[in-house]
Amino acid sequence: MLKLKRYLLVAKPGIIFGNLVATGGGFLLASQGQVDWLLLAITVLGISLVVASGCAVNNCIDRDIDRRMERTRNRVTVTGEISVKAALAHGFVLGVAGFSLLAWQTNAITVFFAAFGYVIYVGVYSLWMKRKSVYGTLVGSLSGAVPPVVGYCAVSGQFDAQAAILLLMFCLWQMPHSYAIAIYRYRDYEAAGIPVLPVVSGVMKTKRHIALYILAFLPAALALVIGGHVGVAYLAVAAVTSIWWLVLALRGYRVGIDETRWARQVFAFSIVTITALSIAMAVDVHQPVTSLAML
Repeated sequence: MLKLKRYLLVAKPGIIFGNLVATGGGFLLASQGQVDWLLLAITVLGISLVVASGCAVNNCIDRDIDRRMERTRNRVTVTGEISVKAALAHGFVLGVAGFSLLAWQTNAITVFFAAFGYVIYVGVYSLWMKRKSVYGTLVGSLSGAVPPVVGYCAVSGQFDAQAAILLLMFCLWQMPHSYAIAIYRYRDYEAAGIPVLPVVSGVMKTKRHIALYILAFLPAALALVIGGHVGVAYLAVAAVTSIWWLVLALRGYRVGIDETRWARQVFAFSIVTITALSIAMAVDVHQPVTSLAML
């Protein structure tokens, strides 16, 4: 059992679960109440395996960085509980299984976006941008935005305007989410020499970026309503959560604020926001709004 646990931990189960929720949201959004439950199960399992593969390979790539960071120094690839060779083999098997499932039961556009996210995360972000550029966070946000698009395209078979909105919406969400982590884990990133925005340009500039990205996220989240795929319940959830997230972000400008605690709050509410929106887009399919004039 302990050996199996090591293989589970190297795949970062917390990240897998978050992507599972987002994938399900995109899938059910495209289904509009006509759900193919078998396809849903296969799509969620397939992308979960692909994400797990990427995480396993990422742990191998980042082991030198991870040993210098407090929050990651106990990862199994750092402690030696699992060898790099075993972790890579595990990642390879997971990836083959995931892509095979998606290729078998979904469609070419779905497989393309799964592969796109994988290459961006493992190849461009982990191997290069994370270590070399302050724009690594922006590049990484593309891979983080792929799961809901995969879920959507598995049903629709096409990358349409709604899929584009999902991609933009989840990309924009990733930025303040990641910047908040970079602030409250500032010392970790500084010690590891990772050029995240707070380390390179300071916390105050990062606060501005957090607020601006949330401000951009709000209309992107509301844009799903225009296409008529979701209704007023989703609209209400999107408006309330996004506005409150922005309010939390603006509190960071208070004089004397505990920046670490504030950043943790912004990060925590980012999870609440995207989870609530994923659930809302999945269930609010009965009374679609076809234009802003109907609001």
